[in-house]
Formats: sequence, structure tokens, C-alpha cells
Amino acid sequence: MKYHKKINMLIKANKSGGDIPMRKRIVAGNWKMNKTNCEAVEIIKELKDLVNGIDNVGVVIGAPFTVLSDLNKVVNGTNIKLAAQNMYPAANGAYTGEISPEMLKAVGVEYVILGHSERREYFGETNEFVNKKVKFALDNGLKPILCVGEKLEDRESNNTEAVVEDHVVNGLKNITKEEMKNVVIAYEPVWAIGTGKTASPEQAEEVHKFIRNLLVKLYDEETSQGVTIQYGGSMKSSNSKELIGKENIDGGLVGGASLDAKEFAAIIKSAV
Repeated sequence: MKYHKKINMLIKANKSGGDIPMRKRIVAGNWKMNKTNCEAVEIIKELKDLVNGIDNVGVVIGAPFTVLSDLNKVVNGTNIKLAAQNMYPAANGAYTGEISPEMLKAVGVEYVILGHSERREYFGETNEFVNKKVKFALDNGLKPILCVGEKLEDRESNNTEAVVEDHVVNGLKNITKEEMKNVVIAYEPVWAIGTGKTASPEQAEEVHKFIRNLLVKLYDEETSQGVTIQYGGSMKSSNSKELIGKENIDGGLVGGASLDAKEFAAIIKSAV
């Protein structure tokens, strides 16, 4: 009943009369700076058996550069896709320590996490630089997961929407409607990342809805309804079903909980 109700709502929302694309739920794990090659392979071997046969939820693992090649061999032929946690917006050159899109694609990467709050805070990444990465990723056949979200002081001073709008508008600058079909947005309230605190389902849904409406203004209703918007911020199996059950929350960008195969699989199954 809930499924058909959602279909009807999407159809009614399409004022242009065309077909609104159904959003795919995507649950992505962001391992950050964790796991050696051997450890990573063991987790994925366990995970692939736990999520085998799930085809209506996208499963993505964002792993360190050093383990991607080995993981590609393990996930080949499964429903698990690989993501990089960063990427430099150049094809090659004198950029010591950086990784290009072609290098990532060569080891089976399909997605790339861009604009994560830790990249913004620790490495000074600006909206302009994140936007450059998003555009270059799309131009080179990668699907960006664009991270947006406010700090605690922003929320407490009622600036959540201003910060999120700044990240979304400037992060998507010069990105076309057609390109948006390959863009995922992850709302990550910075105050809830790795802190054990989680935005309530109502708080998260409020911002997700704001982002969805913002996409209508930037593009149109059809484009907005087609974009997957994930929640990232201490998501775990105990709260994932309630979060993902909200109308505008289409999955999760999961940190610590994705380092345990059983816990991550439980989150994925809650999105089915």
C-alpha cells in the first residue's frame, strides 16, 4: 500500500505530464582510512554472501585507494559496486599523491565520494573545488556522490538551510539535467558524523525535502524526483529502517557501521 501511494504521489507531482523516473535506493559504505587489503577482502567476501540477490537497492563500498584493485576482483559479477573516497580533477600530471578518474575506472570504480565534510574541514576543499571535481568526474564516466551538510553551530544558529543551499547550488554549478541522472547527493549533518548522534528521522526528512525542492528550482520536478538523496550521519541498523522509510530519504552513506559486514548488510536489507 505504501509503495503504490508513493507511486501515485510521484505521478501527481509531475505537473509537466511526462514520466517521472523512479529513484533507486542506494546504501553506500564509506570506510574512510580503515582496513588493509587482507581485512578489506575478508569483509567483502562475507558481505557479498549476505546481500546476494538484492537487486532493488544499490550497494556501494567506498574504500581506500590501496584496496580497490583487490576488491574489484572480489565484487566482479556481484551486486556490489565500488566507490573511491576522493579524486583529483585532472587526467594526469604533476599532482603528487593524487588519483585521476582513469586510474579509478581501471580498477573497477563506478562512484566517487566528493565534498565530504572531512575533506572540506581538514583539507580546505571549497565549493568551487568540489564543483570542479563533480564536473570532471561526470565528464570522465564516474558517478559522484556529492556530500552536503551543516556543522553544529550552523544548526544551532538556524543556518542549516543556508549552508545546505550553498553546498548544493555551488556544488552543482554548470551540471546539466542530463548529468544529474548520474549524481547522488548525500546529506550529512556534520554534527552527527562519528559522534553517535543522529538527526531524528523528522530532522533528516526536513532537510532532504528542502534539497528536493531546491533541485526543482535549479532544474525541474522530473529531475528532482529522479535524484537519489542519501542520509549520512551515524546511520546504523537500529535506526536505518525509520530513516530510509521517510519519503525523501533514498538510502544512506554509512561510516563506521559499514566496517562490519553483518551490520552493513542489515542496513542494506532495511532499505529493501
